[in-house]
Amino acid sequence: MSATVEKRIGALLLCAVFCVFCFGCGAPDAPRADGPAWSGLRVLREVPLSYATQFSVTEYEGGYTLIEIETSGRFLLVPEGAGVPDGLDADVTVLYSPLDRIYLAATSGMDFFRALDAISNIRLSGTNENGWYIEEAKAAMRAGDMRFAGKYNAPDYELIYSEQCDLAIESTMIYHSPEIKEQLEKLGVPVLVERSSYETDPLGRMEWIKLYGALTGKTAEAEAWFDAECESLLPLLEQPKTQKTVAFFYITTNGTVNVRKSTDYVPKMIEMAGGRYVFDSLDSGSALSTVNMTMEHFYDGAKDADVLIYNSTIDTELFTVDELLQKSALLQSFRAVQNGDVWCTGKDLFQSPTGFGKLILDMHRVLTDPDAPETLTYLHKLTDGGR
Repeated sequence: MSATVEKRIGALLLCAVFCVFCFGCGAPDAPRADGPAWSGLRVLREVPLSYATQFSVTEYEGGYTLIEIETSGRFLLVPEGAGVPDGLDADVTVLYSPLDRIYLAATSGMDFFRALDAISNIRLSGTNENGWYIEEAKAAMRAGDMRFAGKYNAPDYELIYSEQCDLAIESTMIYHSPEIKEQLEKLGVPVLVERSSYETDPLGRMEWIKLYGALTGKTAEAEAWFDAECESLLPLLEQPKTQKTVAFFYITTNGTVNVRKSTDYVPKMIEMAGGRYVFDSLDSGSALSTVNMTMEHFYDGAKDADVLIYNSTIDTELFTVDELLQKSALLQSFRAVQNGDVWCTGKDLFQSPTGFGKLILDMHRVLTDPDAPETLTYLHKLTDGGR
């Protein structure tokens, strides 16, 4: 059977499912449009943002909350039992509180729900149990409180509809499969595309907890959490810089080295920790936050770096220097390798945006404390493997 025929059959099956649900007893109730006049609602406050630039949250009287996400859209959260305001702009997507049957396809979002003790708001996951490093998510799936509903590019539409999903949270990867977003919306499932990965400041990424706080009715908790994280970093930020140089990288399957552009949030974390990123003027001219370079180019720029940090969030997690040298023997001549100052991130880091503050503290410890433990919160030192 050709791929074209398979796609047509899939489309027909989806249409059949859509018709069964939309005209069956499981169809969602029509939205209430008996709310107050939108133009007359008074703004109570703008949720304060110190670092994030990709979203805003505005609170209105009557419990209404407007969320605006850069290039993604506007969403009005309607309080439970209230109606949709009259005269609301047509481009505003209406969400109804409480949002407690969410389909979460944006993996990075789970950590924010965990930090807010709101994982119970997620009914469907775009990652299966084995794909989670967040124990609370794994436990919810084991208990059946959270179900796997297919990856972002292959969702289980029937399950999503039958579970009366009230919101799908997607990463910008959904833009590579725009038909998925369209089909979800045809099924009556609002789609919110979150853009925390577009924040260039690590604290800006962490500040997205305020958006998730708005979605879950935990704005106060989110603001308190963020303020506490920032306060924990204040003593560090007031200390003089060490000026030690750091290379953050991993080696791809074809032997090139993937590094962060100098404008990315990781170099800013290194700077906040008191160090200096070795590639301080690196820009590929593309929208990507990373650059692939040859090992020879990487050698020229990083051979004298004081510290090497291997990024395992994409590649395999390393534990020994021998494992690193198996990827390239040229690394043997790097200063940090010879001095035993090579570290690796944990595999769980990419699912832990709320841990960026602790990662900065880890980096600071590595840069300032010669007796830094081999294992910190998100970094561990590569051992010599018994050589």
